[in-house]
Amino acid sequence: MQVQWKGICLAITTKFTADDRLDLKTFGKNINAQLEAGVHGIILGGSLGEASSLEEEEKFELVSTCLQLVQGKIPVVLNVAEQTTKAAIRMAEQAQKSGANGLMLLPPMRYKATDHETVTYFKNIAAATDLPIIIYNNPIDYKIEVTLDMFEELAAYPTIQAVKESSRQISNVTKMYNRFVDRFRVIAGVDTLVMESLLMGADGWVAGLVCAFPREIVAIYCLIKAGRYQEAIDIYRWFLPILELDVSPQLVQNIKLAEVYTGLGTENMRRPRLPLASAERKRVQKILEDGLANRPALPDYLAAEVPA
Repeated sequence: MQVQWKGICLAITTKFTADDRLDLKTFGKNINAQLEAGVHGIILGGSLGEASSLEEEEKFELVSTCLQLVQGKIPVVLNVAEQTTKAAIRMAEQAQKSGANGLMLLPPMRYKATDHETVTYFKNIAAATDLPIIIYNNPIDYKIEVTLDMFEELAAYPTIQAVKESSRQISNVTKMYNRFVDRFRVIAGVDTLVMESLLMGADGWVAGLVCAFPREIVAIYCLIKAGRYQEAIDIYRWFLPILELDVSPQLVQNIKLAEVYTGLGTENMRRPRLPLASAERKRVQKILEDGLANRPALPDYLAAEVPA
């Protein structure tokens, strides 16, 4: 399965049982809903997937289960977020052996690496695997920016093919294309800026709220790429208060609560995370209830003429 690095990439939550084991039944229910909605790829074990709290064997159990569920219809990408180069290379090598179709790489975790150290880290991983790679650029949350000059060095590695652009700087989409033309695919990574990013030419969207609202997310992408902008804008304007739940330190809690409201998940998560409580829970519930009360009818977005 070749990774195209375009369309909607589902950054899926990790489903847990009440006794803190992987809930593969609920995981499967969500994946099937995503396939029906038309998502184009899946990223496992990302920030939203509670990567830092997953055991290594759990990550590969998710890979195996997901591959069985999708049956080659869409690519399965594993997130690599490690503290050492040695551990990241081991994860990349094991991901390739497990059948994963690609990798998403974060900069070194915990240690604020220099530009040279970060580029070397990415190069070392790329040299250890044949899997295609998307670099996650999120200086807001991870304190390391992958700059254009750093991508210039990474361009020598053909398996490094895309960037998940989460810097919150819309102009970075244009800057990447101006500098590199089509060398790297640019994938929007912030739910609340995706309309603007796609209109500026981003190839896809790594989405969070797609976990709970897969059809709406895929519809926005397909309609924009088909040039049906007003239809996409109308959905997006309705959706924005819900999408803002993704831009929060409690994004896992927010999105898992949204999955409960749409019947696609539970609030079980791995401690120290706990479900939302008190006034914050009521605030998020109101956003979801208001949104669902006014949920728009969608056009036949899968029939939209999206360029290849």
